[in-house]
Amino acid sequence: MGLLNFIKRIEPDKKKSPFLHTLYDGFFTFAYAPNTVTKGGVHIRDGMDLKRTMVLVVIGLQLCYLFGTYNIGHQHFDALGMFPGFLEGFHLKLAHGLIKMLPIFIWTHIVGLGIEFWFAAKKGHPIEEGFLVSGALIPLIMPPDIPIWILCVSVAFAVILGKEAFGGTGMNIWNVALLARVFVFFAYPTTISGDEVWVGGFEKVVPGMVAEYGWAHSMFNSLFGWFDLSTFESGRAIYDTYSGATPLALASKGGWAAVTEQFSIAQMWWGTIPGSIGETSKPLILIGAALLLATGIASWRVMFSMFLGCAFMGMIFNAWDATPFMDVPWYYHFYMGSFLFAMAFMATDPVTAASTNTGKWIYGFLIGVIGLIIRVFNPAYPEGWMLAILFMNTFAPLIDHYVLESNMKRRSKLGKPALGMAAVNSVELENSTAHG
Repeated sequence: MGLLNFIKRIEPDKKKSPFLHTLYDGFFTFAYAPNTVTKGGVHIRDGMDLKRTMVLVVIGLQLCYLFGTYNIGHQHFDALGMFPGFLEGFHLKLAHGLIKMLPIFIWTHIVGLGIEFWFAAKKGHPIEEGFLVSGALIPLIMPPDIPIWILCVSVAFAVILGKEAFGGTGMNIWNVALLARVFVFFAYPTTISGDEVWVGGFEKVVPGMVAEYGWAHSMFNSLFGWFDLSTFESGRAIYDTYSGATPLALASKGGWAAVTEQFSIAQMWWGTIPGSIGETSKPLILIGAALLLATGIASWRVMFSMFLGCAFMGMIFNAWDATPFMDVPWYYHFYMGSFLFAMAFMATDPVTAASTNTGKWIYGFLIGVIGLIIRVFNPAYPEGWMLAILFMNTFAPLIDHYVLESNMKRRSKLGKPALGMAAVNSVELENSTAHG
């Protein structure tokens, strides 16, 4: 209580210092839950508020952060032909991963939160919680070698035009993190595609290219020297047969045979492959998904229907088999790329997804179908979930509209009194909150 009273005493005046008060309010409500509730018997009371819901999503991403950071270093040394075992050179791989990851994480939050704070101060309302999740997701869906200035521009675009222009948290129609990714994809296509962006620490990922080490690596070398550990060695070059290609890039050119020639099933499952920082380790993504399902934050309907949609389209492509990519067994599409990450953390965004139970089945299934179509037929970037989710974000309100219209027409045919839109929506959503 002493700490709480002290924090209350230093609260800035809202009129004299609106920006400082906005900062204070944001940190205060992040640390402490409000001690007052709405009076009356018609209000639902819950132990969760929006900030703590967002925090649980961030917690679900932490294993992806740990593995992704280490895998940055593992892929770097794999290109050099050093420390082939995953845990070999542990300290060097972790250090290199931190050197690449921390600037991405820090600048994402500096730009995103800076814009959030500025808008909150100008509007005179508390800091919104939405960027807690967007700021955690954006670094995980970027390549490890993305230029920081491009990252900053993409974050600013996503926050300003994707959220603030629509009124802030809860009002946006597109997933903010995916908007940052799609901005990079269309504005700087060579930065998000090809083989060179997925392995961090080289000017170009071609045989003979020497690793680039800076002052941060020198600081770690001094630390490792004290403990008589191996250090970063300048002059090491990428070995002759290394390509840096991801499984998806290989599949788009040579089919499943090209993928298995370079990567094992175990590598693709555990995640020791090049790719976006947080998308590679499938077991750790599933652990995060299980947390979101157990806490009721994510919708199992969206996840399961997206799985069904991808499996359905994959079986059609296997039967068609007109291109090398189509011969990839449908069940191995879940091992490659970002399907599971998109399913767990992107498609389930409660703001931009469909709201009705029936709508969630339609929404998720179409993401699975459309995403795999884009993955197989897109020669420039063999993925698809980013564009599929944003596309279905656009149509989610329309899906809900027709679901509700269908419910009202069905009740009318049964001779029951027509319900108002709010009442029909309540019937459709009665189990959504409790069961995802």
